[in-house]
Amino acid sequence: MSYHNIEILFVEDSADDAALTIRALKKGGVTNKLLHVINGAVALDFLYCRGDFASRSDKEYPKLILLDLKMPKISGVQVLEKIKSDPNLKSIPVVMLTSSNEGPDIEKCFMLGANSYIVKPVDSDNFFKAVKEIGLYWMALSQSAH
Repeated sequence: MSYHNIEILFVEDSADDAALTIRALKKGGVTNKLLHVINGAVALDFLYCRGDFASRSDKEYPKLILLDLKMPKISGVQVLEKIKSDPNLKSIPVVMLTSSNEGPDIEKCFMLGANSYIVKPVDSDNFFKAVKEIGLYWMALSQSAH
């Protein structure tokens, strides 16, 4: 697979949640350059051109990162903290996608620099609509600094 010009880095460990999110983004027409990875460690490997991504250009960054909060190995909060503390990555919009609507989780993510926080609703139609709209917003209206 070519990792050239990836526009959306999608980090989600749940296969079911990933399928639902990708389907919503496809409906919005924003998945042609999406890379789905299954945990925070792989996401950081992609961003820092390590491991399977060592041949990827370190001059190309995604326009948007969709990041699950609770994952094995490296959590979404840890990935968010790393991204927003790195001068080369901090301007990339990060949208947290999570089942947690707990105040401390939301506050911590915004404190660390998350651009948006979407709670995965039990009602898949609402989640579908939210993901589609957030994808369209960040991809169509947001200007990347890279």
